[in-house]
Amino acid sequence: MMDSHLLADHYQRALRADEVLAQIDAHYPAGPTLHQLAPLDQLHIGGVAASARLLKRLNPDTHGKVLDIGAGLGGLMRQGAALGFQMTGLDITHGFSALNRALSSRVKQPDALPLAWVTGDASALPFVDSSFDAVLFQHSLLKMPNAARVISESRRVLRPGGQLVMHEVVSGPNVAHLRYPVPWAASSAHSHLLSLVELTRLLENDDFQLEHIDDWSEMALAWRQRQRQKEQMPRQAVLSPQWVFGERFLTMGKNLVDNLAQGAIKVVEIQASC
Repeated sequence: MMDSHLLADHYQRALRADEVLAQIDAHYPAGPTLHQLAPLDQLHIGGVAASARLLKRLNPDTHGKVLDIGAGLGGLMRQGAALGFQMTGLDITHGFSALNRALSSRVKQPDALPLAWVTGDASALPFVDSSFDAVLFQHSLLKMPNAARVISESRRVLRPGGQLVMHEVVSGPNVAHLRYPVPWAASSAHSHLLSLVELTRLLENDDFQLEHIDDWSEMALAWRQRQRQKEQMPRQAVLSPQWVFGERFLTMGKNLVDNLAQGAIKVVEIQASC
């Protein structure tokens, strides 16, 4: 339970939810678009384009009921809903779940299916067996201390023929030189990176059939370098990761570039079925 409190504190300590909503209401009175929210609610390497690629792995007609584990501020959820998926977002950080709901209420998506938000622990999912067609992870497993339990729980809530799709950060060949802080951890004590070999072994141990593995590291580095240039511009953006992480993000953003460039971390996409 202590790890859960530490994780929630890591994300909530600099979160300025009321100010974020006031900023959005002032600049986007008619309601923000998904792209306008992206600097705030797509807190992963790759942004909207990476989320689009992840969602393309699924078909809303055959795998429409989706659980987003570690949903954060809901960028992936809203993007999925716009494509016809019935999205449920789970996050252990209540402040994120509450702000996710408030952001969703401001986005105009009249044709999208309604969203559902749950504050809960991925190692003890509050859902019955076989209740989802697909489970998504996007830069979320690396924050979880008991990955084996989380994978087992994901398998439990997936129906037969269900799909698990991941866009995850894993350890690289030079992980010993990983620089902190990074968005998911202030220090090595709170980082739970797995290697790709360890992650695929956990999936196979729970009888997942691996269908697709792709290394996105080069693309991720190019994207993060472009974002880093934007973040260093003197003009203050309407929304940015600093509204979540505070001034710490200036260092986090630089460390992400260095960690990718030096092979301390890799970014991968994985799809598996059950």
